[in-house]
Amino acid sequence: MHILQQIKKNLTIARLFSFEKNPQNYFMASIIVIFALIFLTAVVQLLTHGHHSFALSRQHPWGFLIAIYVFFVSISTGLTIVASLGHVFGIKEFELVSNQALMGAIATLCAGFLAILLEVGHPITMLIYVVLTPNFHSAIWWMSMLYGLKLVILVIEMLLVLNHNHKYTKIIGLLGLLVGIAAFSNLGAVFGFLVARPVANGVFFPIYFILSAFISGAYVTYILYAYEFKLNFTGCTNVKKMLEKLASLLVVALSILLFFETWRIFTSLYGGMPERAAATINFIQSPNFIIGEVLLGSFVPFATILYTKNKNPVAISIATFIGMIGVFTMHYDLVHYTQTFPMQTMKLEEYCAMPSFIEYFPSFTEIGIGLGSFALCFLLYYTVDKVFELDKHNPPSAPKKCE
Repeated sequence: MHILQQIKKNLTIARLFSFEKNPQNYFMASIIVIFALIFLTAVVQLLTHGHHSFALSRQHPWGFLIAIYVFFVSISTGLTIVASLGHVFGIKEFELVSNQALMGAIATLCAGFLAILLEVGHPITMLIYVVLTPNFHSAIWWMSMLYGLKLVILVIEMLLVLNHNHKYTKIIGLLGLLVGIAAFSNLGAVFGFLVARPVANGVFFPIYFILSAFISGAYVTYILYAYEFKLNFTGCTNVKKMLEKLASLLVVALSILLFFETWRIFTSLYGGMPERAAATINFIQSPNFIIGEVLLGSFVPFATILYTKNKNPVAISIATFIGMIGVFTMHYDLVHYTQTFPMQTMKLEEYCAMPSFIEYFPSFTEIGIGLGSFALCFLLYYTVDKVFELDKHNPPSAPKKCE
């Protein structure tokens, strides 16, 4: 009843439009409106022309929307981990960010679901038969089931928080954390199980996905606070302490990720296995990998944290924003470069010329639906935060932001 009363009181057009009138808020409002309009146009294209409006083919069946899905559920899992540092593990500094991280996890998961539902040919049929005829041998079925369960658990946890029921939040939060990690590592297995694609096949991806998820969640946490405080953390000692601790965890995760990625490349190249080695060489020579993944996604945040010794939240916030560009590139590359080597059933050298690597660039429809996922994420988070003022629902032990 308490929640319904808040919705009735605060969910009004006047309140939703009562944000502080400054350039950054006008920019975000414009982004949501523009992305939403492009999304609606893309949906009309999809409904009119079906999957022919996607730039996909039999040789490249996974595209931009799969990358969007992986990107958002990665952030969702990472924010679930960040939220659990306060809600589950009781680390005092992280209790002040737990509610925002939890809501961010729900918003990004819904955004990911929007992309994947419009990517599959018949979303309603998919939802029906996932339940009626489950395939327990399918990693994709397990992924669908676990992510559906995760969304339910996160919503229950959010309702407990909004009702100030912190007694059971820890239990539900732990369950959400375990299911979230299981779901995202299972998504990594969807790629790792690809026996027909040696460049992806193996145990690397389930572990890699969890590391990349925490890194994504940490980046987004920095961006949220940078936006909220307009890059001015003066006088907010508790926020700075929390961000410093988060930076310490982030630099460890980046170190492990770089170590894993280095050995994955070495093992892919070693022995010159035709498809694995060729696909890897094609991948590591691309600007997406060198500039996007290595430079923007990993090196800039890693070097910034080390150089500032975790003590400069402004510089690290800027670096993590740059890092998110690299993270998006990372997930796009994961989907695209897994499929670039052309699959053949005959001996290449004896019967036909060596085929070239498969080219792919997303269509307007795919990009438009992807932008719609961003719009949904921003709008959902803003609306819930505006209606419930998430800061007010922190546990009593949580420190104040600016004390």
